[in-house]
Formats: sequence, structure tokens, C-alpha cells
Amino acid sequence: MNWGLNMKVLVINAGSSSLKYQLIDMTNESALAVGLCERIGIDNSIITQKRFDGKKLEKTTDFPNHKVAMGEVVNSLTDPEFGVIKDMSEINAVGHRVVHGGEKFTASALIDADVEKSIRDCFDLAPLHNPPNMMGITACQELMPGVPMVAVFDTAFHMTIPKYAYMYALPYSMYEKYGIRKYGFHGTSHMYVSKRAIAMLGKPAEETKIITCHLGNGSSIAAVKGGKSIETTMGFTPLEGVCMGTRCGSIDPAVVPFIMEKENLSPRDVDTIMNKKSGVLGISSISNDFRDLDEAASHGNERAELALEVFAYKIKKVIGEYSAVLDDPDAIVFTAGIGENSATIRKRILSGLENFGVKIDEEKNKIRGQEIDISTPDSKVRVFVIPTNEELTIARDTKEIVETEVKLRSSIPV
Repeated sequence: MNWGLNMKVLVINAGSSSLKYQLIDMTNESALAVGLCERIGIDNSIITQKRFDGKKLEKTTDFPNHKVAMGEVVNSLTDPEFGVIKDMSEINAVGHRVVHGGEKFTASALIDADVEKSIRDCFDLAPLHNPPNMMGITACQELMPGVPMVAVFDTAFHMTIPKYAYMYALPYSMYEKYGIRKYGFHGTSHMYVSKRAIAMLGKPAEETKIITCHLGNGSSIAAVKGGKSIETTMGFTPLEGVCMGTRCGSIDPAVVPFIMEKENLSPRDVDTIMNKKSGVLGISSISNDFRDLDEAASHGNERAELALEVFAYKIKKVIGEYSAVLDDPDAIVFTAGIGENSATIRKRILSGLENFGVKIDEEKNKIRGQEIDISTPDSKVRVFVIPTNEELTIARDTKEIVETEVKLRSSIPV
């Protein structure tokens, strides 16, 4: 295989009933097409795809499984009117988002039988995510035999967290038997924005200390020292940490058996409450959409205001903790849907941190969805808004691993 500079990488993020994809031209790292398959395994499935020039395809069909959905992705990418490539041979590699890599993967990996087994071994650790991730891999392998594929793990970036930080104070046998420890998630996003922040700081990477705040419906914070994650808020699962859209985040563990007994709930019932009915939705009883909460709070809704206060307070508290862990950070980064777009949430979180050396420019803070330093010139800690790009990170890792593998193979005598 000799691709020269014209490598095209297909990035796949397969969920239980959805499949997001991007085809990225690595010559200039531009997205040729961005698409989404929805309602896989449900009636009236939909595929939407937007080309680099804005031309949009939308089609209602049926996707009984991920393989059929993946077939429609290929059809859309090669469609004479809406497609961006002539045929499948133009796809040189596929990068797959895989949520959980356990302790085995400290970096992305070329997919082979061993890697597939390891992904399956983590099904217990990520039952909602790893099985559909694996379905996406299998579907691509069946449709694109011989095309190299890479798994990029959400957990890998956090494998540099020291043992004293990732261990829970439970009997050690729980860790040995079941792998119960902090893993951390959103690693691809934290890695991307911390690298951008290092570039914006203009310091050698090994000297940098950065707090990255990935704030969306799911939110997590990370402490990144010398370009490596040393602490993060999500834990054994993405439920731990700060208050989120529908997740409660960290609470007293004794609350779980208490409400199970009082409400006569099964473990699955209480898991559903904590993951899907809590967070700002649970507090407000209005929505997990922060725009709705902002609107309601501005009209005097006390519960909406309380939900926003809880969300901001929990994050502010972590910034304080991580300032101690890092011993004076150089920068705080906001990213993801809320982090990038909500000036009011950023202001709520950062107000009162002036004694920590954090000062923001009110006008710059109003700018949305672009990479910007929103701190004042005299702010000791820089505050950056950096739009995340997990797909590009996956594509870059995929390109690097595949090219390395090809070089290795070509150097081995036949």
C-alpha cells in the first residue's frame, strides 16, 4: 500500500442505535463529509450526510443492524450526487472510537484478533458502549476486508494517572478480581484540547500544567501535567465526578442502598435514576438542556437557577482541587458543547476565583465556538476556550499507526 500524501481516514463512532462518521482527508486534515445514522434496529431509520461544500443528503430507510447502516454509509460516501469519493478503494484506513480499553491500552492500537478480544473483555466495564463500538468494527471489517482499522480508546489518555490517584479505598481484592478503579473518560477530547493549550501557552510541553473542562451533557475535568493526565473526575464509569445533564456525579455511596430500600428498587432501577434522571434534569425537573435552564432561570424559576448553581459549584470546587494537585496551573480550558458555547456557565464557574489568579475579559467571554484566550492581560492563569475535535484526533492516531505498521512490514524481508 502506497498512499503518499492522499490518505483518507473514515472515523466511526458507533452507539447502540446510532453511528456517527466523518471522512477526513489527511492531506489538509479537512472533513470531506460528516454523517449520522439514527434509529439503528428501530423503524424509520434515518441517514443524514453533509459534504464539505454544504450539500446535504437525507434519507429515511431501515437499518436492522450496524452492518446495514455501515453499508448505507458507504453508499452515501460514493453517491454520484452527494458523495465525496468514487469508490471504496479511496478509504485507506478506518479509525474507531472505543470507550473502554481497561488497563491494557495506554494508546490507540491497530485492530487484530487480540485487540478485539480485549475490547470484548471490557464489555462488563462499559456495557452500554463497548458492545456497539465492537458492532461498528465488525460491520466495517465485513464491508471493507483488508482495510487497516485502528481502535482509539477514551480511557487511554488517563492511563498515566498514578496508582494512588486511581485506586478506590475498597478491599484491594475488588481491584484484583474485577478491575474496580478510576479509569476516566473523554480522553480523546482532553488530549486534543490540552495539546492545543500547550501550543497557545508557548511553553515547552513538559513545563505546562493545565486544567481541561469538557462540559457537555456528560462532563469531566482533567488535570494535565507535562502533557499527561494525572487526575480526572470520571471514574470506574462515566457516572462519577461533577453534576451533569442527567447524571448525578459523585454522591454519598450510602444513598444507593437507602433509596433502594425506601423505593423498593432493583440495582438496574437505581442505576437508571442516577444515569438518566438525575443531574440538572433531576434538580430542575425541566430539562437537561442548559439553554432551557438559562431561559427558565432568567424568568425566575428557582429550581432551574439551583440546578445551574449546583453544576457550576461542583466544577469550581474541582478547579480548586486540581489547582492544588498541579501546584498552580498555567491555564484552564473550556471545551465541548457547554464549555465552548455558554458564556454564562463559564462566568458562573470562574467567578470568585480571582484569588487563584483567574480573571476573564467579559467581552471576549461572549465570543462563541472559536479558539480564544478569554483571560485579561493581568490574569495569572490563562483561560482558553478551545473547540474540541475528537474525530481529528482519532484520524491522526489512525494515520500514524497505520503508516508505522506499513513501514514495519515493508522493512521485514519476505
